[in-house]
Amino acid sequence: MARPQPLMSDPAGSELPTGRNVRVMLVDDSLVVRSILERIVDQTAGLQVCASVASAHDALAVLACEPVDVVVLDIEMPGMNGIDALPHILERAANARVLILSSNCIEGGPAAIEALALGASDTLAKPGRGSFSGRFAEVLTERIKSLGQRREIPAVSRIAYRPPVPPAPVAIEADQALECIAVAASTGGIPAFTNFITHLDPRVTAPILLTQHLPDAFMEFYAKQIATMTKRIVRVAEAGMRVEPDHIYLAPGDAHLTVVVIGRHREIALDRRPVDNGCCPSADPMLASVADAYGAGGVAVVLSGMGRDGVNGAERLKAAGGTIFAQAPESCVIWGMPGAVAKAGLAAATLNPDAIALMLGSFLSGRPRA
Repeated sequence: MARPQPLMSDPAGSELPTGRNVRVMLVDDSLVVRSILERIVDQTAGLQVCASVASAHDALAVLACEPVDVVVLDIEMPGMNGIDALPHILERAANARVLILSSNCIEGGPAAIEALALGASDTLAKPGRGSFSGRFAEVLTERIKSLGQRREIPAVSRIAYRPPVPPAPVAIEADQALECIAVAASTGGIPAFTNFITHLDPRVTAPILLTQHLPDAFMEFYAKQIATMTKRIVRVAEAGMRVEPDHIYLAPGDAHLTVVVIGRHREIALDRRPVDNGCCPSADPMLASVADAYGAGGVAVVLSGMGRDGVNGAERLKAAGGTIFAQAPESCVIWGMPGAVAKAGLAAATLNPDAIALMLGSFLSGRPRA
């Protein structure tokens, strides 16, 4: 089968000039869907369809000789499906971001979570026929632009992480212990959290609270996916759960995860009040509650994500004596959330997720202090 020709051509491996259009490759077996997506993308300033192909094999052929910034990838395709193709696409186009566009995303199917865990940068539900215009077109092009704007930062290694380099030491205060780890993440946060949790010393037993920006329908699937990576007990948080060591509590998609002190123990409380940043779940209430419940024993880890969620909560936690770590830009899909924390001067260190995990091992004999 002949390789499909890209719609436009630049020399492979040529330097990407600042301010040029984001190059988008569309991968979907439906000619109708591809035609609609082509029209949406090409009519948007700053975006350009560089290839439109019907299969994963054709996509890999194009990537062998054409620079691409964002790949819009369907999951359900004949032959090699999107999930099977994803590692090959990420390897072939190391600096490209992958946006999963699939009907599986509507119900929060496990395939979409698996794609995110394997390194896809974002997911979006494919609408029914006749519903591709209006708000969907706006959301799609906004997502593509956001992902394309990060093409100058090398993508995090999604499948096989290299052995982490031990981080530079941070001052240790021996009379403090690690009591709670609160993790905030959004776009690109799933592979980052995978990197973090798989490098965390199993002797660190402090409970982990995780706010990951995902729809509520995804959370049970994501919890099951996390459980395959760790011996910790993983639960989607429910009000009244006691916070216990060696547990991971995942914020539901329709409420903020917080902790309250009840007598001598701490338990989960869910807060559904709107927050200023508009996120639900939001990391700000989580980190603020950790400041109140744990004080200097609380640690925040802010991973890849769009926006500024977590800055206000991190400021409150630091004021209570807690410690903040931010993911370094070179391993982020989007250095929005961790970048905002770092630029505000709140981070004790800015490191890759595996290095943050190694740093937390120092809490076995003390507590890093900013």
